[in-house]
This record gives sequence, C-alpha cells and structure tokens, in this order.
Amino acid sequence: MSFTTGSPKDTWQPVMTANTTIASYWLNWRFFLCAIWVLILMTIALILIWKNEHRCGVERDSGGNRQEAEAPFYDDETWRPCLEGIHPAWLLVFRVFAFFALSVLLIISVFVDGGSIFYFYTQWTFTSVTIYFGLGSLLSIRGCYQYHKRAGDKRVDNVEADPEQGTRVSPSVGQSFNTSMAMKSSNSHERLDVRQPAGKLAFIFQIIFQMNAGAVVLTDCVFWFILVPFLAIKDYHLTSLVIGIHSLNAVFLLGDTALNSLRFPWFRIAYFLTWTIVYVLFQWIVHAAFRLWWPYPFLDLSSPYAPLWY
Repeated sequence: MSFTTGSPKDTWQPVMTANTTIASYWLNWRFFLCAIWVLILMTIALILIWKNEHRCGVERDSGGNRQEAEAPFYDDETWRPCLEGIHPAWLLVFRVFAFFALSVLLIISVFVDGGSIFYFYTQWTFTSVTIYFGLGSLLSIRGCYQYHKRAGDKRVDNVEADPEQGTRVSPSVGQSFNTSMAMKSSNSHERLDVRQPAGKLAFIFQIIFQMNAGAVVLTDCVFWFILVPFLAIKDYHLTSLVIGIHSLNAVFLLGDTALNSLRFPWFRIAYFLTWTIVYVLFQWIVHAAFRLWWPYPFLDLSSPYAPLWY
C-alpha cells in the first residue's frame, strides 16, 4: 500500500525483520504469551456477548406487553434523529452522502493500490464503516416511508373525525355512534404510535455501529499518533487519498452518532474486541503460511517487546 506521493520508488512498506514461516518464529515464549493475551480477551468478549445477547433474546421472545416494555431498543431508533425537530429525511440524506463518498474513496483506493489494501486493519474498518452507511441508508429509506405513512394516516383520522363532531342525531344513537368513532380513532392512533421492538436487521445495524466506533478510534489514533510520526522520521509524504481514508471515516461516523438515536450498550464493545482479534488471527495465519512483512510493526512477534504491544 502506498503511503506517499504515488511514485513506485516512493512507496513504503515495513522492513521484513524475520522469516515468519519457520517453526522457531512461533515456538517461543513471545508468541505463547501473546497467544495467552489474545485467548483471554477472546474468552471475555465471547462471554459478554453470550450472556448479554442471550438475555436480550429472552426479552425479545417474551410475549405480550412485556416484550414491548423490555425491548433493548426500538426499530425507529435506527432511522429517527435524536431530536424531534429534525426530520428523518435529513439523517437519510447524510447517510446516503456518506455511503457514496466512502464508496468512491474505497473504489479509488482499490484502483490505485490493488486488493492488497485489505491486508491492513484500516481497510477492514473502512469497508465496515461503508457497509454501515449503506445499511443505514436502507433503514432510513424504510423509516422515512413509515414516517410519511404514519403522518398521512393521522391526517386522515383527523379529517374523518371532524365531520362527526358536527352531526345532529338523536341523543341515544349519536352518543353510541360518537363513542364507537372515538374508540376507533383511539385504537387507530394506538396502532400508529406503538413503537415496534427492533428486529434482527436493526440489531445487526446496531452491532456494526458499536463495532465501528471502537475500530475507527483505534485505527485513526494508531495512524496519526504512531505511524505518521514514524513516517515523518523516514521523510515520507502522505497523499490526500491516505489522509482522507484515515479521517473521513471518523468524521462521518461522528456526524451520524450526533444525529442518530442509537443506544450504546457497553457490553457490545465485545464485538469490537472480537473484530480486532479476528484481524490478529488472520495476520498470524497468513504469516505462518507466507513470508511477508507485517502491516504494522507492533504486530511483529520477533521483537522481545511484542507481549507489551499485544
């Protein structure tokens, strides 16, 4: 992956420090200690997910009013802005714009640097954020349709109720008819105003959101506070493409966080841990099979400080 002006001789890759395909690279105290850290974190993450998601599943499977009262969050939280004065269409426009901007940036990155960009954790996260905004756009489109339909149904109910208030009928018949209409209107409004518990797609969307929140913070902090100073020492210059990839994802995600109504159950930080651990395991498997440079120097297990980095 190019970190520089784009000239082939100016491209940067970390120096290969050791042969990762030989047994001695893996069969040592550094790797075993790192593996223990990773295994502990993976176990904690899976326990958190199993305990809390299982509890949420029991609540969602409960019947009657209890299901509605104890739902972790509602379906409209995926598309309704946090402030009532903001129309859902604004959130839709923001998500569609973010999706297309990130998609274009991702396509350009693949065209310039090839499929090797997915060797980096940054591109994993960037792709995940792009998927988040794509799915969010679909949910917002559905939500705007529901919002418009709900507003239209309420207007129809109001129009139908007004003529009935002026009708002149005998007291017994009129009272009975008005009572019937009032009950019908009340039931109609109840149906319109009831908030539906979130379905599976909404929960997947929430999980991706919370996974990306941690991943974006990690990637951008590592890039700007660790890798960029290192590249500056080596006298490399960053392209606008690389700068955009390591900044726009955070900008768009922060903007969506400020606008949306999604909750953040803290146990779902476990999905971010799982996502990161999967990337580490992917790197270990690839390096055990092929002699390659490490995308990030702190992943190199040949350093005696590797357990501290991990």
